[in-house]
Amino acid sequence: MTKTLTAALALTAAMGLTTTVQAQEPAQRTSTEWTRNTGHPRAPEQLAMQFDKADLAFRILPETRSIEGVATLDFTATAPLARLVLELDVRFDVSEVAIGGRALPRSAWTNPEGRMTITLPRALRAGQSVQVRIKYAGVPHPARNAPWDGGWVWRTAPSGEPWIATAVQGDGCDMIWPCIDWATAEPARLDMHITVPSNLSAPGPGRLTGKRDHGDGWTTWSWSSGPINTYAISINVGPFEERTAVYRSRFGNEIPMSYWHLRSDDPAKVEALFAEFPLMLRFFEEAVGPYPFGDEKMGVVETPHLGMEHQTLNAYGNGYRKDYKGYDWLLHHELAHEWFGNQLTHVLVDDVWLHEGIGTYMQPLYLRWLHGERLFEAELMEQRLGLANDFPVVAGRARTDDEVGEGGPGNDVYSKGSLMMHTLRLLIGDEAFYRSLRLLVYGRDDPAPGNFEPRYASTQDYVKIVSDVTGRDMAWFFDGYLYQAALPDLVETRSGDRLTLEWKTGNGAAFPLPVEVSVDGQVRTVPMEGGRATIDVPAGAHVLLDPENKLLRRLDHIDQFEAWQASQRRRQ
Repeated sequence: MTKTLTAALALTAAMGLTTTVQAQEPAQRTSTEWTRNTGHPRAPEQLAMQFDKADLAFRILPETRSIEGVATLDFTATAPLARLVLELDVRFDVSEVAIGGRALPRSAWTNPEGRMTITLPRALRAGQSVQVRIKYAGVPHPARNAPWDGGWVWRTAPSGEPWIATAVQGDGCDMIWPCIDWATAEPARLDMHITVPSNLSAPGPGRLTGKRDHGDGWTTWSWSSGPINTYAISINVGPFEERTAVYRSRFGNEIPMSYWHLRSDDPAKVEALFAEFPLMLRFFEEAVGPYPFGDEKMGVVETPHLGMEHQTLNAYGNGYRKDYKGYDWLLHHELAHEWFGNQLTHVLVDDVWLHEGIGTYMQPLYLRWLHGERLFEAELMEQRLGLANDFPVVAGRARTDDEVGEGGPGNDVYSKGSLMMHTLRLLIGDEAFYRSLRLLVYGRDDPAPGNFEPRYASTQDYVKIVSDVTGRDMAWFFDGYLYQAALPDLVETRSGDRLTLEWKTGNGAAFPLPVEVSVDGQVRTVPMEGGRATIDVPAGAHVLLDPENKLLRRLDHIDQFEAWQASQRRRQ
């Protein structure tokens, strides 16, 4: 779930969900536009180093809504390197920068707009490593409306204790720690130490490696993780209890499951939600492949905002809501990102549909797995009514999160991506479809615990995968759906006993997507070579195109309904 979905606020309201109240920002420095957005081009220095390890120590001060941090970061130069360039919010005061344990003079580093430049005492050759330690403190950026307009969320639990969370996917890791705010700039290892008042808990990513009560009212919780998305390094503090169990995977390994919930929660509601964990894990492992972080945990923490994917510790704030579909949609959607977002990570924000669109398609597939075809089709129909089709889902260039969100396709990266994947599955068949997902997520067709590593991919990488799996060039399919704002339009013309069908796309390119046609109840598949076909149809026969609604396309009746809805909203 990302800031790209400002439009999702309307969906949230429609589903009766609450959002966080706007926080009051203390009088101090304001985060720059650079910090508040993510996906800015990387500096040349950032391209010349690999991120080996992040050791992050935080002290969380609820009374002043401030933090103290020490970030110890290890890098290896992949080319000659004279400077380190990182991102860190200017709201933080940096008290020390040290290289190899030696503090640098204040003149050796600057942070004018949130892009921090550190001049090294000695330039590095390719292959040489460096460790930088940065001490900083301050009042971090408060979230205006997490998770869409993110930052730090400071609330009070129903029992009166502080309840704190971070949600920075659309805003960037630099609101929490000095990082490289880019999707592929993951540290290969994370050690994290969170010091909080001793009456509170601080669940974190990966495995718990220690808990130390200092005897002075403060306790440090330590966590360790393998490669991890930068925005997934989150802070969660509150009066939590932990519900645990072990999931025995179909792949032979055992996966710890952990749910950190407020102590004040209704135990029956906690148990009902926790009972969904193994069901969802089983579905994803059957449909896609092994849970990617089985040696760490499948974790969830209750948050004062709606939710967000955080590797091995997803944020959940859906309030145990139920609907007629019989599953918690938020829990499921964020869990999908362990495969589509965390194991597989997009190369550019422009490719975010690989996370959100494919993850969203997992929801109707799960409903079919749980309850059958009726709810599967109902979920697809709800997604269809949410399309805007104002901007292409993919621009084919680097874009920031804001350019994809408020000034771009917004919610279409979810629903349009999902509905396109539905059409693709029915076009190429289940065997090829699910194989393409395995190759995308794991880089191999036979994933098993221990035989794969985290991956990065672009839209064009997936186009190639589908083309290879099917044995035919599928670029036309993705071009027609992702790179054009308008949906493909199937135009029919009848003249006597002849029916002509023609696909019209946003750029006028050929779109040879086959079409099923029902003529007086008899269904036939019409090849659309070059995007056009003519067939014999008896005069007066009842003709129905795409009778099972397999194809994502423009439809008059939906356009008319959505126009009517818009007019009603304007009148209100």
